[in-house]
Amino acid sequence: MKKVLFSLLLILFWACPSDTVVNNNPYLRPTSFSYDINMNLPAYSNLQFASNFVILDNIGINGVIVFNTGTGYVAYERSCSNHNLNSCSLLDVVGIEATCQCADAIKYSIFTGQIINGTGDYGLLTYRVTQSGDVLRVTN
Repeated sequence: MKKVLFSLLLILFWACPSDTVVNNNPYLRPTSFSYDINMNLPAYSNLQFASNFVILDNIGINGVIVFNTGTGYVAYERSCSNHNLNSCSLLDVVGIEATCQCADAIKYSIFTGQIINGTGDYGLLTYRVTQSGDVLRVTN
């Protein structure tokens, strides 16, 4: 009986999901940061409305895109997830799409982070966003 109980506990331990984000993308190196956004400040006030975004150039690898989906906030690395870091891998954001400036011009949805036009193995690298009142905290 003890062996069965121990085996069951062991299986449950390994089966439980972890809160740790695993980045297996060979193109983007891990980076660590924590950044607070006060949405009452003029530079960030448009984040209070759905389908608006801001770009934070001073964090992440090449900056971070923070987007209001209407049901919450998401944050993505501003580097193309399917290319080595170079001058063309910086994403150009227009409306609800982010486009890689490299020759293949992969387009990503900033609602979901997934590829919507072109081919690649990776969606956008996601960062964690938490909200406390009018302050968003973006972390990795």
